[in-house]
Amino acid sequence: MIESFLKEYLTYLRLEKNLSDNSVESYKSDLSKFILYIKKIGMTDLNSVTARNISEFFDLQRKESISTSTSARYLSALKGFFSYLYDQSYVENDPTDILSSGRRRRKLPAVLSVKEIDKMFDIPDVKKPLGIRDRAMLEICYSSGLRVSELINLKISDLLFDDEVIRVLGKGSKQRIVPVGRSAVKWVTEYMIKTRPLLENKIKSGNIIFLNKRGTKLSRMGVWKIFNYCAREANITKNVHPHTFRHSFATHLLEGGADLRAVQEMLGHSDISTTQIYTHIDRDFIKQVHKDFHPRGG
Repeated sequence: MIESFLKEYLTYLRLEKNLSDNSVESYKSDLSKFILYIKKIGMTDLNSVTARNISEFFDLQRKESISTSTSARYLSALKGFFSYLYDQSYVENDPTDILSSGRRRRKLPAVLSVKEIDKMFDIPDVKKPLGIRDRAMLEICYSSGLRVSELINLKISDLLFDDEVIRVLGKGSKQRIVPVGRSAVKWVTEYMIKTRPLLENKIKSGNIIFLNKRGTKLSRMGVWKIFNYCAREANITKNVHPHTFRHSFATHLLEGGADLRAVQEMLGHSDISTTQIYTHIDRDFIKQVHKDFHPRGG
């Protein structure tokens, strides 16, 4: 699992940041050394890494007499990596923040407006099988606030459309039941009828819902490319990825008056403090409403 996060990050550096092959290889080398270290101390989950673990890693490197410039390069690589993981909500905290600033960051995630999401919905060519698949993925991500890992692992048996819910296997193999909207039900059903039979490979597909052209489970990066393409074609300049839809799902619910605990349950957050980041976004929305509509708000 840790290696898959590293692979995704390196692909992000290559495709999104346009770094050279040499630069990407340098990041890979530095980060691989850290990953080897945390595995040696028995850690298998990046979400468990603390600032102390990173400090101990650097203490070990100093004992090996690495130069100051090499140490700075390691720190830069780790900061970039954990910042990416945090922004994607793969980890709940960025352990490198406290090393450089002495205080923990709570960066507000990018959020799409309802109009922007509607524009992205219009991009897939639903006259084509893959267009139906892509529209169905966009719809269910926004409707149910899924993580990308939850989307690609969604199984046919998880669709409980008669009850207007889906079963989601979240972090730590924790199951939750999440409502699904009528529009998402419509498009996922259409995909299951018209597209999935064309993609299905009797040996490889198993019970997985969303398949690639080879009939196997879509990769994280494959989904990321679809979302990124739809955002570009919709002329959206924000950095859009699958988690942007999850952020937007939560924000729009709170803007509509949803209870924070209910949103926490739907997102599958174990700690409500993780969900509370969206109340900051909601507060900005409320202030803008006041400014726009109160007689003396401007």
